[in-house]
Amino acid sequence: MDKPQLYCLGIATSPQTGGNTTMLLEKAMEGARAAGAKTELISLNHYYFSPCIACDGCFKEGKCVVPDDMQIIYDKLLTADRIILAAPIFSLGMCAQAKAMVDRTQRFWSTKYILKKEVIPDKDKRPARKGFFISTAGSDHNNVFDGALQVAKYFFLMLEVQYTGSYCYKQVDEKGAILNHPEALDEVYQAGYNLASE
Repeated sequence: MDKPQLYCLGIATSPQTGGNTTMLLEKAMEGARAAGAKTELISLNHYYFSPCIACDGCFKEGKCVVPDDMQIIYDKLLTADRIILAAPIFSLGMCAQAKAMVDRTQRFWSTKYILKKEVIPDKDKRPARKGFFISTAGSDHNNVFDGALQVAKYFFLMLEVQYTGSYCYKQVDEKGAILNHPEALDEVYQAGYNLASE
């Protein structure tokens, strides 16, 4: 029996079109496609949603009650077999766009811990979900990625996605600077290929 084709979702969160994290994400998605996955890259710049408003509406059924574009993103997050999250570092944390999306995954926290239900009820019939995190920072501070990594791990945990690691690159600041680091582009390409091969 043929192995089912995996759906790999890439999420570009940078407010800058064609920024360094997006370039890395595109390369990772190229690797995933080469491994046979169906890929979709979305940019949060094309979606309009508010930060979490802490209304606790998701406590009732595990669904967010705010009627905005996060409803579209939720469907993609739940459908994906593989997820690659790409976010640059701003002020020692994920950019605001990424953090706002992660905060809106409160609905999945509610499902798991308030309603005591599985986020993916049919996960036994699906391939094990996996994902990784990509980031860049202009700074060379030793702990520049620490805060973002904790948030990324939380994001994957709430989605019942196995976190397979991170690909973070310091001192990559100006737009297009990642092109001066071909080893980084090669690394994420291989990571995307491996993610879709597992």
